[in-house]
Amino acid sequence: MEQERTILHSDLNSFYASVEMMLDPSLRGKAVAVCGSAEDRHGIVLAKSEKAKRAGVKTGMANWQAKQLCPDLILRRPRYEQYLKYSKLVRAIYSRYTNRIEPFGMDESWCDLTGCANIRDGFAAADEIRRTVKDELGLTVSIGVSFSKIFAKLGSDMKKPDAVTLITRENFREKVWPLHVSELLYVGPATTRKLAFYGIHTIGQLAGCDPAFLRRLFGVNGPTLWTYANGLDSSRVAPEGYEAPIKSIGHGATCCRDLVCEEDVWRVLLYLAQDVGRRLREDNFWAEGVQLFVRDCELGTRQYQTTLPFPTRSPRELAQSARKLFRANYVWRKNIRSVTIRAIRLTDTNLPRQLALFTDDNRREKLEKLDDAVDALRKRYGKNILYPASLMDGASVREIGQHLAVMPGLMYG
Repeated sequence: MEQERTILHSDLNSFYASVEMMLDPSLRGKAVAVCGSAEDRHGIVLAKSEKAKRAGVKTGMANWQAKQLCPDLILRRPRYEQYLKYSKLVRAIYSRYTNRIEPFGMDESWCDLTGCANIRDGFAAADEIRRTVKDELGLTVSIGVSFSKIFAKLGSDMKKPDAVTLITRENFREKVWPLHVSELLYVGPATTRKLAFYGIHTIGQLAGCDPAFLRRLFGVNGPTLWTYANGLDSSRVAPEGYEAPIKSIGHGATCCRDLVCEEDVWRVLLYLAQDVGRRLREDNFWAEGVQLFVRDCELGTRQYQTTLPFPTRSPRELAQSARKLFRANYVWRKNIRSVTIRAIRLTDTNLPRQLALFTDDNRREKLEKLDDAVDALRKRYGKNILYPASLMDGASVREIGQHLAVMPGLMYG
């Protein structure tokens, strides 16, 4: 008989804010937010303490809005080198128990304790990890313990902060199925709305659906969601050092002022696409599709995607496709807070690619060489040494950059 799996999902509570309070004990017990440009009205909230959260402060909220909700809010600039340091220290604690550790962002990890020596009780091991992180590093974690990655993740969200939750095959129907369907990993706002249209509001209702019906609604992802809801997820926790293949390359930005027209969105897309195109060339990928994420000023999120008529890594072609997506889909009822553009359906540049019938391939080849030359100059003299002339229409590229609170690094799928 196969041994029952013991999967942990550990989530550091209010990670950025907790590190700041640990480094500066005078902040403990206070409303704290980590955000950009803390000294003025620009910037957005990246993380918040429990007290700030109770006051209504939300991630992605503009600093001045957060201050209105919580007048005694203390703002701190992010120190990513410290967050990365403590993220590594926490994972070092996990490694005392297993080498099967799969990071899920800087502050979350799955750990597979199945078959590990001296571990007979997953709940007890998780509680020991929780106490060790608190005692050695001064940080708190919430840990879910279950037989699957999906339910372990769900468990870590059920009790916060500083808690351990056990979800077993015997109790998951009572614990999990009454929860709102949006609590399930990978069920985002768009999926939640579509399920609600058909009267599916809880995880239990999703579990009771016909998989064929879900396939018609969501394609291949539909039966996968049914599998997750029914506790049938068997995906493995990746071993230490495993690097997942890159499935997409993107760049996103939260704007310090709301975007109020399509031209604003276009300029941000074109600015962000420069980095996406550069990374595609560095990693030797073509993109055969584009994905666009839009978050409005009330933090509602929309996601759109499309295939491209031919593989590309041109920043302008990526931005133009994203602009068409935006124009065709976004109903302008609210101004826009943040935008993300992603290159998807990546293919290796060493493989043959399909050429478009009515495209001037000689011209496109020259433009690709131009992009390569621009990348080389930017690498040597800085990214603003050259930029598209269209970004000079009304504001310089430096001004555009100053209006963005760009999250560090490129995002991967």
